[in-house]
Amino acid sequence: MTPSDAAGRGARMPDSGLPTAVRPPLPVKMVIAGGFGVGKTTTVGSISEIRPLTTEAAITEVAAGVDDLSHTPHKTTTTVAMDFGCITIDASLKLYLFGTPGQDRFGFMWDDLVEGALGGLVIVDTRRLDDCYAAVDYFEHKAIPFAVAVNAFDGHVEHAMDEVRWALDIAEQVPVFTFDARERGSVRDALLVVLELALARAEG
Repeated sequence: MTPSDAAGRGARMPDSGLPTAVRPPLPVKMVIAGGFGVGKTTTVGSISEIRPLTTEAAITEVAAGVDDLSHTPHKTTTTVAMDFGCITIDASLKLYLFGTPGQDRFGFMWDDLVEGALGGLVIVDTRRLDDCYAAVDYFEHKAIPFAVAVNAFDGHVEHAMDEVRWALDIAEQVPVFTFDARERGSVRDALLVVLELALARAEG
């Protein structure tokens, strides 16, 4: 009896004793965006299973004159290129997180950072909603699935979620919710929302 005959008759082939090849997790690129000082670097750092790569530079007197530090008076550094981290969701899926710089003057980097991304998380500080308009517009223009996560600084937000949705003029299908960029579990839940959106878009 040949091996093909055995297979055709439902016979089980003998175990070779060799280990079964394990397929590596599927890599998924996700972008963390938002205005200056909203918590993008903190978000990546809270969830990453590796030491996150950051491109933080000291805020100089010149930069302080350009960037609004009124709501972040203790901030001494700023991202000038990107943040990078990763988190394994399960044996089949791994997220690679790219945090964008928040200042408009670094906007020329966005196309490179976002290329190949399946979804985005736009982080919002409700004390200055206008800072995230550019990120929302960018994802809408690129037709990339995204969610809006309102960072609860000190456990407090200035506006209700329906007011945030109205102010940002975003569609009903875009999730809007609060989260805490410092809490690993809260960041995980926010990323899973975006992941579900991306998978639904891919399957559709």
